Amino acid sequence: METIAFIPVRGGSKSIKNKNIKNFCGKPLVYWVIKAASESKYINKVIVATDDNKIKEQVAGFSLKKVELYNRQPQNATDTSSTESVMIEYLKNVNLDLESKFILIQATSPFLLEQDLSSAIEQMDQGVYDSALSVCRIKRFFWGKNGTPINYDYNNRPRRQDFDGILVENGAFYISTVKSILENENRLSGKILTYEMPEYSITEIDEPDDWVFAEYIMKKYILIKNKSSIKLVLTDVDGVLTDAGMYYSESGDEIKKFNTHDGMGFQLLREAGFKTGIITSENTNIVKNRAEKLKVDFLFQGKINGGKLNAAQSICEKLNITLDEVAYIGDDINCKELLTNVGISACPKNATRTIKEIYNINILGKKGGEGVFREFTELLLKE
Repeated sequence: METIAFIPVRGGSKSIKNKNIKNFCGKPLVYWVIKAASESKYINKVIVATDDNKIKEQVAGFSLKKVELYNRQPQNATDTSSTESVMIEYLKNVNLDLESKFILIQATSPFLLEQDLSSAIEQMDQGVYDSALSVCRIKRFFWGKNGTPINYDYNNRPRRQDFDGILVENGAFYISTVKSILENENRLSGKILTYEMPEYSITEIDEPDDWVFAEYIMKKYILIKNKSSIKLVLTDVDGVLTDAGMYYSESGDEIKKFNTHDGMGFQLLREAGFKTGIITSENTNIVKNRAEKLKVDFLFQGKINGGKLNAAQSICEKLNITLDEVAYIGDDINCKELLTNVGISACPKNATRTIKEIYNINILGKKGGEGVFREFTELLLKE
């Protein structure tokens, strides 16, 4: 028996053009749920069912081992097509054990994590439930049109901490068996397990306003929570480790001012097991000497072919890690490409407007040269 994750994505989104591959916190939207499913040790295959060639190209570019593409038939990829229609289409075209688990995952729920899927699968393995769905608990008071309260007694209004609230589908995932789906033509049947996710996970991305709010939520609750996956910390120099000032002696020698608190930040990271590196467009002995004193593991200076992103990727290859496992702090336009592709990004308080407008950026409280790298360090190390 296998466990299959099935992710249907269409190319014809009306409210948000190319929604499923639109950049969301530095990655195509569909990437986040594919990543979560691929990371679960219980899932054997991740099937992305699509009718769109651009989506196929993007998904193939993720290079995730468990992922397979399925060509969704046009009649099951229209605005009025049900999700069940493409599920059943796929199941009738492949040879799967009828008792295999089949997990429907929706791309518009990027807050889904590997641990959610794995935990729900473990509960299903106990044999008590026939199917499962993800929910979140909403502590709101609901009313019917006739003026009748649905989930509380207004004469005895409960405090929030004493109120159980009500469970609501968040649309992240549904688990059933191949046999049950084919027999019932439905994603759910029999005795149903409700798997509870955090309240913020109710946010789905269907309208443009949803997008902005969802990126804020992703940054606040997911990206920083995943800081435990960071293995490499990189930084720019001018505007981060320095105040971006250009100082010259009477003889014309360039001088840079560094902050000793940042130096301790590098030491703390090293002691915690992180690799560290400096990537800068400048090429000076000052930075070389500073990097040696800080005992950084990697130093890239000067005009780097492909820019700072290319430099970071070359370090990742040496360490056998991905950009998702990198934290980077930068302050100006030449940092933008790298900032939008790493797992955790940050900038000083006085970074340029273009950098501050990156949705997944952490805007820190200190300016460049004032110990902002130390502040970033503490953010990464804080439990």
